[in-house]
Amino acid sequence: MFDWLPLEYYTSVFYNSTLILVLITCLKILTSKFTINGKSIVTFNTLGLMLMVILYMGLRPISGRYFGDMRTYSKLFEYYASGGEIIKLKDYGWHLFMQYCSGVMTAKFFFLLCAILYVMPLYKACDTWFKDNKYVVFLMFIASFSFWAYGTNGIRNGIATSLFVWAFSLNKKNVFKYGLFVLSFLFHSSLIIPLSAFILTSFYKNPKTYFKGWFISIPISLVLGSVIESFIANLGIFDDDRVEYLIQGNINNDSFAYTGFRWDFLVYSAFAVYAGYYFIIRKKFKDVFYIQLFNLYLTVNAFWILIIRANFSNRFAYLSWFLMAVVIFYPFFKQRFFKNQQKFLIYTMLGYFGFSYFMFLIK
Repeated sequence: MFDWLPLEYYTSVFYNSTLILVLITCLKILTSKFTINGKSIVTFNTLGLMLMVILYMGLRPISGRYFGDMRTYSKLFEYYASGGEIIKLKDYGWHLFMQYCSGVMTAKFFFLLCAILYVMPLYKACDTWFKDNKYVVFLMFIASFSFWAYGTNGIRNGIATSLFVWAFSLNKKNVFKYGLFVLSFLFHSSLIIPLSAFILTSFYKNPKTYFKGWFISIPISLVLGSVIESFIANLGIFDDDRVEYLIQGNINNDSFAYTGFRWDFLVYSAFAVYAGYYFIIRKKFKDVFYIQLFNLYLTVNAFWILIIRANFSNRFAYLSWFLMAVVIFYPFFKQRFFKNQQKFLIYTMLGYFGFSYFMFLIK
C-alpha cells in the first residue's frame, strides 16, 4: 500500500503527519465549547485514525537499516517457517505466536498483525476510559515519544505493553483481564516489573509515599547505581541480551546508547510525575483508578532510575513511559480543574508532542 514511499521517509512522514493532526485537533478544541463528557472535541473518527496508523505501520517494507529489530524478527519468522523449533523458554508466548503465524501467513501479513496487536489495545483502553472523548488521548498515545519506535523496532515489547494497558483499563476483575496481563508477560518477560507494580499498588495506595519514594530513588541511584545494576542483573529477571544492557558499556551506536546518569530522560519522566502530583496532591483529584495509575508509574519509573546508567536505558524507561499519555491527559476528561481548561489542554498537548517532535528532529 505504501511501497511507493522511499524507506528513509517513513519515519519523517509519520511524525509530520502526526504534527498536522495535533495542530488541527488543538485548533478544533480552541474553537469549540469544551465539555468534559461531551462530543465537542471529537474532531476525527478515532477508528479511522487507528486504521490508518495500523496500515501505515504494519505494511512498511521489511528493513533492519530503517526499522531496527524488524529484520531480526523477519529472520526468526523465516526460521520458524522452515520448521524450526522454539529456541527460548523465556518470552515463550511470543515465540509460540511467531511459530504459529509462520505456518499460516507470510512475513508481510505477520507484521501487519503485529501492528494490529500494538495499536488496537490502545484504542480499546481509550474507549473504556473516555468514550466520546477517546480521540484526543488516543492521538496522544500515537504522539508519544516512543510510540513509533516500539511499533517498528522494539515490536515485541510494544505489543506486550499495549496488552498491559488494555488489561489495566478493564474494570471487571475477570479471566480476560488477567489473561491479558499474563499474555503481556509471556510476550516480554520485562513486563514482570509493571505487573509487580500493579500488584503492589492494588494493596498499598498512598500516592504521597510513592511520590517520596520516586524522589528518594534519585540520590540512591547517584550513590549506589552501579551496585544496584549488578544486583538486578544477577537476579535472572532478564534474558542474556537485556543483562548486557545493565552490566556492559556501549554495545551499539544509537542516539540513546551512551551511558551515565540520564538527566534528559529523568526530566522527561518528571513531566508525568508533576502531572500526577498536581492533580492528586494539589487539586485533590480522588479518582481511584488514576491514583493507582500514578502510583504504578512512579514505582516502575523509580526502578528505571535505579538502573539509569544502563546501556539503552530508554528500553527500561519505556516500561513506565508507555503510560505517560494517560497519566498526563486522563484528568482533563474527568473533572474541570481550570477556568480555561481547553487552553491548558492545548498547551499540554503541544508540549507533550513537542518533545517527541524535537527528539525526532535531532536524532
